[in-house]
Amino acid sequence: MSVKDVEKLIDHAYKSSLVEAINLITSLRERIIEEKKEGRSGDVRIRDALITLPKDSTIAVVGDIHGDIHSLKYILTKIVEMEILENGYLVFLGDYVDRGPYSIEVLLSLAMLKESNNERVFLLRGNHEPPPDLLPYPHDLPYQVMRKYGTEGKRLYECMMKLFNELYVAAIVEERVFMVHGGIPVNFNSIDDFARAVKLHPKTTYLEEILWNDPTEYLETWAPSPRGAGRIFGIKITQKALEILKVKAIIRGHEPCPNGYKFNHKGLVLTLFSRKGAPYFNEKAAFLIIDTKEFTEDNVRNVLERGIVIF
Repeated sequence: MSVKDVEKLIDHAYKSSLVEAINLITSLRERIIEEKKEGRSGDVRIRDALITLPKDSTIAVVGDIHGDIHSLKYILTKIVEMEILENGYLVFLGDYVDRGPYSIEVLLSLAMLKESNNERVFLLRGNHEPPPDLLPYPHDLPYQVMRKYGTEGKRLYECMMKLFNELYVAAIVEERVFMVHGGIPVNFNSIDDFARAVKLHPKTTYLEEILWNDPTEYLETWAPSPRGAGRIFGIKITQKALEILKVKAIIRGHEPCPNGYKFNHKGLVLTLFSRKGAPYFNEKAAFLIIDTKEFTEDNVRNVLERGIVIF
């Protein structure tokens, strides 16, 4: 894939007809369903809503995009220039839509990116890719769809909601890092709870917490979230989670960061925010490039910090 390919992909997303858009979203959904049936995509193992990336690999991780096509274009251009998609992996942490004017174009671009790099690109689910009972506010995606395609755009929105329910909720590099949109369910018992989170919803709060939870420095355990869904969790929850999951750090999105990123819990939790501008008005955004072979017990934060790309 070249920089010109990125430009063509973005341009195609702008110009896609309603029929093309529906076909792209439907094809992406079917591709993910097929991956789950096969239990793998290339060297990546798949179990329900959980993906397991090869232990020693180069991974690019992208946080919230929220309809910011310009930031997405910049990120994809840099990743292509660094040849990450040749031998590494690209993981998006969710929140592709809402709060930015180009939600449709972002999602269509990612669908085409996945189509052309199927075994290298993986999309996690954010709280703005919601189940119907956990709609965020504002959820302006349906209005954007109808503004672009008219009342017939409702068909596309319905396809998008079906797609959202198939997106993965977590990714792990065993003994290295765990990736999720929001955070750790405060009472989960094993990695199986992530794999089965969608199937268990709404009988358990696992999916809600995966999509909505936030780390905090103000308590050690947890409390209800001021967002109205999910919980805030302290360092003891993180430490317990790292022990259960047998990893060294958690990488997540979900929270705006003025500098594009932030650390919590003594460097054990990294938040990435990968878009700029209104309504967040952050001057900087960030994404991450890491070589997971570099992790040891003592250098987790250093490895993560070295890999942060700010723009």
